[in-house]
Amino acid sequence: MRIALFTETYLPYINGVVTHVKSLKEGLEKQGHEVLVVTADPHTNHHYLKDKVLHCPAKSIKRFYNFGMAFPFSHTRLQYLRAFDPDIIHIHQEFGIGYSGMQIAKILKKPLVYTLHTMYDDYLYYVAPRPLIPLVKKVSHRYAHFLADSAVCLTGPSKKVEEYFRECGIDKDVSVIPNPVELDIFDPAGVSEAEIAACRAKYGLAVTDTVACFCGRLGQEKSVDILLDYWKKAVDPKDGCKLMIIGDGPARPALEEQAAALGIADQVIFTGAIRHDDLPPYYACCDLYITASLSDTNSISMLEGMASGLPVLQRNDPLNEGQVENGINGYIFSTPAEMRTELLKIRDMTPQEKKTFRNTVRESVKKSGCEALANYILAVYHQSQQAEPKQRHPAIQRVKARVKSLKR
Repeated sequence: MRIALFTETYLPYINGVVTHVKSLKEGLEKQGHEVLVVTADPHTNHHYLKDKVLHCPAKSIKRFYNFGMAFPFSHTRLQYLRAFDPDIIHIHQEFGIGYSGMQIAKILKKPLVYTLHTMYDDYLYYVAPRPLIPLVKKVSHRYAHFLADSAVCLTGPSKKVEEYFRECGIDKDVSVIPNPVELDIFDPAGVSEAEIAACRAKYGLAVTDTVACFCGRLGQEKSVDILLDYWKKAVDPKDGCKLMIIGDGPARPALEEQAAALGIADQVIFTGAIRHDDLPPYYACCDLYITASLSDTNSISMLEGMASGLPVLQRNDPLNEGQVENGINGYIFSTPAEMRTELLKIRDMTPQEKKTFRNTVRESVKKSGCEALANYILAVYHQSQQAEPKQRHPAIQRVKARVKSLKR
């Protein structure tokens, strides 16, 4: 089978969608399928194909996650896809590249699969002032409805995606397919005791300190501010616990000021941006992963922590129910007091109990590798191929007319 994956961002950039698409590509190729990744590239002014990745010229949008925004209509891009002749077109993001994938699927009469990774309602503040957010939300929902209506099959990493589509007026079935994690990269056995000691020493962590970490882009939607508030309300400095915030982003200065204002700056470590390849020792030097975010669908950073053996403390989120199971791979908390109770529960485990718990945590994500993801998705692809052509392409004539007007 030949599959074209459309994504706004791809390697060398790293984020959750990139990790997902990279893992899916690897899993599909291991099973003998041919994969073409189509992505926006702000560092080129022409389309070119290299290592099975079609780079499309784009304008850098620094304000919004450093995305490259590609023009959605391109005759050159269409010709590349026509030559590749995919059996399936699978879009993973919704901007210029995603829209292009949808149109090309209709022109080439190929089934379209759409995976929604991001709850955009939580990100609208990046593109609109507060008074305009209700209007922008309405437009965003209509656009998501348009894309979803064009797809034969819809997927997403959690039930949140299904809920979002319902809010947008889409009643199609949504296949919930968990995000992948690179198990080999985040195998704790691959990190030496010397690396762990060096990482802890770098941040002045005592041998007796229990370290909880969060990893991610520091934006408002990640609710790190709530995590800091909870920490102040519940965690006593005498508890011997530290909070390590791994990552950078627009909210970092405000979060550092908040920690200082709350009087917990000596308990909180802001590492700044850490290269993805350098993350394993950071997870390995910690004792648990903690998150208060309600915007994540199935956090890949959290999964990386779990692959490293870190039990998770997750703020209660009904739509992400089942990702963290009490006593199996972590604990759920709703209040500051509950957070502290579970934090101290992990702190007070014996070395043997901690070792057993870490093994159980890692076992819980061992079925989240690239081949498992490929198997899930292949079932969706086979389903999409069985759909009637008229169900796939209700707007093909309109799209063809639009493409004829292109100047590129």
